[in-house]
Amino acid sequence: MFDNKRIAILGTGKLGEALISGMLDAGIVSRKQFIATAAHKERIEAVKSKLDVETTLSNAEAVRKAHLVLLCVKPQTVEEVLRQVAGELTPDHLVVSVAASVTTRLMEGVINKAVPVIRTMPNTPCFIKKGMTALAPGKYATPEHLVLARRIFDAIGRTIILDEKHMDAVTGLSASGPAFVYIIIESFVEAGVKVGLPREAATLLAAQMVLGASSMVLETGEHPAKLKDIVTTPAGCTIDGILELEEGGLRVTLIKAVVRATHRAKELVNG
Repeated sequence: MFDNKRIAILGTGKLGEALISGMLDAGIVSRKQFIATAAHKERIEAVKSKLDVETTLSNAEAVRKAHLVLLCVKPQTVEEVLRQVAGELTPDHLVVSVAASVTTRLMEGVINKAVPVIRTMPNTPCFIKKGMTALAPGKYATPEHLVLARRIFDAIGRTIILDEKHMDAVTGLSASGPAFVYIIIESFVEAGVKVGLPREAATLLAAQMVLGASSMVLETGEHPAKLKDIVTTPAGCTIDGILELEEGGLRVTLIKAVVRATHRAKELVNG
């Protein structure tokens, strides 16, 4: 699928590293197909040493040598980087952005050519190949471009294709969500300590429980409410805990957290 296409990673931070490693581990590309950039020489040297791929400080050089461009810079930097490389981009390129809030329309406007663009929103579990990435095509991107982009992110987790109007909601739920879940896990750990468990044991119990519960939703396809009912036996201990959660407003608080994060995602680029 990738043949001998060269892939430019513009702004090779942790996510850029994860994408390179994921594609290499999946066996869909070779090291010689990559060219990675970063803003500082020290970072470039670290990437070259760790991943053994070609590197450069010049984004324009990387794009000139590549067919596929992965834009892994911060949202506020996307426009500046695209202006640097616009002269090198052609309709034969594919630009894939991981920047939150940056629309395909904005990117297409800066490029000002019929270059296919795909907007994506991964999350940090991508670092361990357990990520979730949503993809939304721009007006010049074809189904074939989407297949290509999806293959990249399938190497570091699961993917879904959505209309771009949903991407800020994806940011609020899927990209911000891990932080909310870490708070929940931390709370479970503290609860375990409160009822007498050693902290290390409580951490293992809580984290594996959340992993198992999530896997049940994904692998069974059942509604979470149905899975909850299986655990909640009549007059058992679980229903007492659920009553405490409802009284504390956990459900509403989580919904409000995602709504607030979604609203903020709409403001990121324009401040």
